[in-house]
Amino acid sequence: MKHLITFLLMAGLASTGTSQNHAAEVESLLKKMTIEEKIGQMTQVTIGAVGNGKEGETDAVKLKEAIQKYHIGSILNVDQHAMSVAEWHRMLTAIQDEAMKSRLEIPIIYGLDAIHGQTYTLESTLFPQNIAIAASRNIGIAKKAAKITAAELRASGVRWNFGPMLDCGRQVYWSRFPESYGEDTYIGKVMGSAAVKGYEEDGLGKTTSVASCMKHYMGYSNPRNGKDRTPAYIPEIELREHYLPQFRDAVASGASSVMINSSLINGVPTHGDKYLLTDVLRKELGFKGVAVSDWEDIKRLYTWHKVASSPLDAVVIGVNAGVDMSMVPYDFSFATLLLEAVNKKLVSMERIDEAVRRILTMKYNVGLFANPYPEKEAIGQFGKPEYKDFAFEAAAEATTLLKNTNNILPLKPGIKILVAGPSAQSKAALNGAWSYTWQGKDEKWYPESELTILEAFQQKIGRENVITTSGIGYDDPANFEVKALRDAAQNVDAVVLCLGENAYAESPGNIFTLDMPTEQKELIRAAKSSGKPVIVVLNQGRPLFITDMVNEMDAILLAYWSGSGGAKAIVSTIMGDNNPSGILPFSYPKYPGDIVLYDHIFTETIREVFNNNVGTGYDPLFAFGFGLSYTTFEYSDLKLSDNKMSANTTIKVSVTVQNTGTKQGKHSVELYTHDQYASIAPSVRRLRAFQKIELKAGEKKTVTFDLNAEDLEFVNAQLKRVTEPGEFDVMIGELKGTFDYR
Repeated sequence: MKHLITFLLMAGLASTGTSQNHAAEVESLLKKMTIEEKIGQMTQVTIGAVGNGKEGETDAVKLKEAIQKYHIGSILNVDQHAMSVAEWHRMLTAIQDEAMKSRLEIPIIYGLDAIHGQTYTLESTLFPQNIAIAASRNIGIAKKAAKITAAELRASGVRWNFGPMLDCGRQVYWSRFPESYGEDTYIGKVMGSAAVKGYEEDGLGKTTSVASCMKHYMGYSNPRNGKDRTPAYIPEIELREHYLPQFRDAVASGASSVMINSSLINGVPTHGDKYLLTDVLRKELGFKGVAVSDWEDIKRLYTWHKVASSPLDAVVIGVNAGVDMSMVPYDFSFATLLLEAVNKKLVSMERIDEAVRRILTMKYNVGLFANPYPEKEAIGQFGKPEYKDFAFEAAAEATTLLKNTNNILPLKPGIKILVAGPSAQSKAALNGAWSYTWQGKDEKWYPESELTILEAFQQKIGRENVITTSGIGYDDPANFEVKALRDAAQNVDAVVLCLGENAYAESPGNIFTLDMPTEQKELIRAAKSSGKPVIVVLNQGRPLFITDMVNEMDAILLAYWSGSGGAKAIVSTIMGDNNPSGILPFSYPKYPGDIVLYDHIFTETIREVFNNNVGTGYDPLFAFGFGLSYTTFEYSDLKLSDNKMSANTTIKVSVTVQNTGTKQGKHSVELYTHDQYASIAPSVRRLRAFQKIELKAGEKKTVTFDLNAEDLEFVNAQLKRVTEPGEFDVMIGELKGTFDYR
């Protein structure tokens, strides 16, 4: 658990700064470049700017203009939908052919949002979204999913991935919540760092790695009104406590690049915030990699945020604040304006060289100067059968059982069921955002081999035992036919209702309420009126309010957006082949007006003296860390190796865990601490460590954690990370121990 920050930051500098192996080449090339060529390297356009309107094809005239006239350094995105590996290779080859005709033969670096697998290559393997990976509490899943994503990206010819997302999901209304690792900072740190290592640790010059991009630096995930790209008002003490640590650890883990928050914090657009982009990111965290803007966000300093008086002023503010590359994305205005700014001495050549040095270094590191073309030897890494197996394993381990009245689950063999609801035959609702298209809604791009929930049930228990009232796709009107469902339920032993959300990404996913849609509630009521057991499967990216419907559900299985293995994982769990072990990475709210976080402080307790109303301050429908199993686990014998700790010592915390049920199962053991007194009102509890274990029925295991002073740190009023003297509680389950820190 101990984060040796000084050592790791130095290691991070080696991997994110100018590589010793390429420093000489970078400096030599930099000296040969004209100002126009340098500014071009800082310019990134979307493929549509150089395309001919057909997916996977470029316009020769537009491409030549972009590279030979404007000297662009990077291209991103797809036009509308995913392409095959062969199409990717043809397009990237055409792009690099043109780049090799340029005066200095500087290759293009191509970037993609491969959010939960290589989302823009047809037949790729899609994994659970980050919120589900966090529910697994298995750090190895985060890392392995990233490694496979890197392999399939590289097989496609792409060497730069815009991931992982490190935004802390403390605003459940936010449409990018499913891309986060949930509300807890520690989970975001360890999962995000594991993903960075998964993308990069093999070595960027190898065909199994890609440059990662930690995003979105920072505070993007907590807009005041919950809407994407709208203002956040976050005190710096909170920014440093909950939103900065993930980036600090990702820098130490070797992240090659960072993407900037599209919105503003406390009135200052992050793309123009020199304090955050230079003083904190560069000087404090020691980050030496490339800082890329998000979509059109330099322009928006003028058009949206109104902190720039003109488009030229916007470019000056953004570049001087610390943005190295502008995702323009449809034109070359950035290059034109930046050249004007340099000529007017509004941006220094020193700043230009600094940015270009970082960009060239990343290109050298990923091997583009050695071979700019798609690597034939990487093609064999695409679509391996074991990727699909792992996608299922990851989804199965994330699946979270929230309710199981009278142990209705797992269902018994030979049972006949009705499978209904909008997610029953929707692959989009299983995968969510960034799935072969940006929004992920277009069912036609999903692999034919990928199962829907209905198909997975038919495959598992036989077509003769499964009936449905659902239609193909989330929005088919048949999915919401209440009478048809009620009638069909008379002929089965149980009803499996597949509900939740259709896919969405970014601003199109903005909503005004988290209440479960009325038509879905009507399906639940109809199913319940049949008198048959009602099992509800929730395929969703964020928690929908279901408090008024909980009593109508006999079992609730939260499957999140679980990827290409999701349907099989859901059915395996319901039928008992998979013992659920996922636990919530967020607090599932009970009321629309009471969005609560598990690490609240005591002073949030409600004590209304005059009406004698007393509350705890934390009253979710399902608590952070909650999740049921088909077996039971008990904790005993909590031990601390010492009752005192100092700045230079470590306490070993151990606990015995026993599987007291009748089934083998996996279980997440979580360690929380509580600072009894502090200069800043302390949280009731904070997650400091977790381990995922597997026990046979009756088996016992002793789980041990190492706890040190750094693990107890918090940000004080002076914005410093400190561990203050005093008494600390250690909590695992219902057990508690205490030690004194001096």
